[in-house]
Amino acid sequence: MYPTLLALHSLTRWLVLISLMYAIYRAYRGQHKHLPFTKFDNTVRHVTATIAHIQLTWGVWLYIISPLTEYFRDHFSTAVHDRQFRFFGMEHSLMMLTAVTLITIGSAKAKRQATDQQKFKTMVTWFTIALLIILSSIPWSFSPLISRPNFRPF
Repeated sequence: MYPTLLALHSLTRWLVLISLMYAIYRAYRGQHKHLPFTKFDNTVRHVTATIAHIQLTWGVWLYIISPLTEYFRDHFSTAVHDRQFRFFGMEHSLMMLTAVTLITIGSAKAKRQATDQQKFKTMVTWFTIALLIILSSIPWSFSPLISRPNFRPF
């Protein structure tokens, strides 16, 4: 089950990134061109938040069953000094939880704004901050600190 869940989490990362970048693009475009906030824009907002929540669910499940995070939890005093265990046991999970929280808040706030421009601005602001946190906390294949494959097989 662990390898399958890891592959799902890895695959869903790309859906999160694509949907988040597309939502930011739509919101930025709508804000600067003074476009109306359409039903499609609202759907993009909602789908982006939903994909982020699915990814968070995979991540929490992985956190519970992962041998890396189990070691981190069981041997905290020594594991916190090891980059790989600290990254997956603490840094990655906290940053991603923060990012999904920001996406959730931004989505909820945008939904409740009075004007279309406020909706777009709220999405741009909250989603962009979340995207930057996500980009800084993914274990990219090219990272000199913690490296993982960009695509995991099932």
